[in-house]
Amino acid sequence: MAVDLNSYFNEKFNIEPKDIRTYSPLTLAYIGDSIYDLVIRSILVNKGNTPVNKLHQRASQIVKAPTQAAMILALMDELTEEEADWYRRGRNSKPHTKAKNASTIDYLDATGFEAVLGYLYLTGDMDRICELVTRGLELAAVEV
Repeated sequence: MAVDLNSYFNEKFNIEPKDIRTYSPLTLAYIGDSIYDLVIRSILVNKGNTPVNKLHQRASQIVKAPTQAAMILALMDELTEEEADWYRRGRNSKPHTKAKNASTIDYLDATGFEAVLGYLYLTGDMDRICELVTRGLELAAVEV
């Protein structure tokens, strides 16, 4: 079953969809970060009842920039041309924040990864998001 969560929200809140090309890569990374966090938290919660502090600790390890950077670098050969373009645009953008617990390179790679997820989310492709996250976790040997 294909799920288009963004279209669902647009319908429920009476929002007119916008052309994806009008969004900056940082705007895509902004929503992509949230979607990635939601996917990871959903996986962790659905594995069974766990104390919240343990859920938070595990999720924090998976959603941090170095993990995202490892995932996207492992996925590069599997990205479509359009996904690779959004990755490059996100990675080459000039974020106005600094990495707190990551190298600048990891932070930029993670921003590119989040831009790809944001692009996929706004175009209604949750299946591809799940495919990339699953494969990225696998290739980067990240245990969830």
